[in-house]
Amino acid sequence: MLADEVLAFVGDATSAVDGTLGGGGHALAMLEHGVASVIGIDRDAGAVAAARERLASYEREGRFRAITGNYADPAVLTQLERGFDTILLDLGVSSRQLDAEDRGFTFREGAPLDMRMDPGADVDAAHWLADVDEAELANVLREYGDESKARRMAREIVRRRANRPFATSDDLVGAIRGVLGPRSGPGDFARIFQAVRIAVNDELTGLSTALPELRDRLSPGGRLVVIAYHSGEDRIVKHAFREWSTDCICPPKQPVCTCRGKALGETLTRKAVTASEAETAANVRARSARLRAWRNGR
Repeated sequence: MLADEVLAFVGDATSAVDGTLGGGGHALAMLEHGVASVIGIDRDAGAVAAARERLASYEREGRFRAITGNYADPAVLTQLERGFDTILLDLGVSSRQLDAEDRGFTFREGAPLDMRMDPGADVDAAHWLADVDEAELANVLREYGDESKARRMAREIVRRRANRPFATSDDLVGAIRGVLGPRSGPGDFARIFQAVRIAVNDELTGLSTALPELRDRLSPGGRLVVIAYHSGEDRIVKHAFREWSTDCICPPKQPVCTCRGKALGETLTRKAVTASEAETAANVRARSARLRAWRNGR
């Protein structure tokens, strides 16, 4: 996704981290672009295996290394030295995961309610929906799914799960239709399924905590590039980059500056970069992609 746009910010980088390796597409593009060394990270062991197979020649040359884990996990971050020229995050779910019905990211009929990015994680979507408090569920649907009828939908899910546990996509789709009506369609299902997926994988919390850690692993002039597909993700990235690019972050009425007093770097994207018409026509999933980039000034 947005490969050419990513490479424009990679520039003449010699070292890079792809924090969301997926199938290895971005890592491959960076290696072919001339980046001497790329480290790929993904919490999905299957994705790591597929990427290693795809990039086997670069791994043999010592130019590629893969780590199985979450880019936001402190145990993974400690494996990364400092001084990378580029760090990339392509957030959301990969096409490989979406297309694998047994992974449960899809609302196709009969798909299991799984949605775990790490298949070994303890809690899948079915268990989360079975145990989540009604108020928390309503908040997730409202904040992550932009659902105006979040309270009604949460109540409907709780009512239905009392009679029969949610096990497949049909159960969640049925609850959505029970509130939005029979004319609700794929756009509605996609929003709600995405909201549940974000909650199951704790994606926004991980992003917020990881961004400054990744920033501090950049070389002077190094670039942090993030592609987001959800307004919540994009908002976190935009606000972080804006704060890092501001000289003073003290409260407005504070008479004396007590913060760092100097911007940490520069935001390179005045507004989010979006996919071209050609890419959107070829891949409908590119429509929601938003790329932002920041350069380390230290």
